[in-house]
Amino acid sequence: MLTDALSTPANNTQPAHEQSSNVDDVYQRCRELGMRLSRQRRMVLDLLWAEKSHLSARDIFEKLNNLGRNIGHTSVYQNLEALQSAGVIECLDRASGRLYGYRSDPHSHLTCADSGAIQDLDVELPRDLLDQIERHTGFAIESYTLHLTGRRRPG
Repeated sequence: MLTDALSTPANNTQPAHEQSSNVDDVYQRCRELGMRLSRQRRMVLDLLWAEKSHLSARDIFEKLNNLGRNIGHTSVYQNLEALQSAGVIECLDRASGRLYGYRSDPHSHLTCADSGAIQDLDVELPRDLLDQIERHTGFAIESYTLHLTGRRRPG
């Protein structure tokens, strides 16, 4: 049941958001939102879309500077906050700090308990499970994300 759900597009109960697969689409989205696309903002977006993983502000700062890009800590933090506030990127609050990712559409996460690596998942819960949750809680489910934790199976 879950295997089928993992390969299914986002659930109809979740808001429909188009996820930009390339950075040019994201630039366009920023323009539509009235955001200025400074050199620093483009560097941050380029890195997030190239890495397609979840990075801390420090990781982003170090990776950009290691690539020969000249960007300061403050500029990285300000751009990440502006992009996250506008809904262009995601921000995950973890005990170890915030992580930023290139997706902003509704999706779920699987975290490796050994390495801490985070994998994005598109999960659709079965309608009967959502109905059961609604009956149990008295809430009408409008959207959801799951956070799963596990370890790789041997072999």
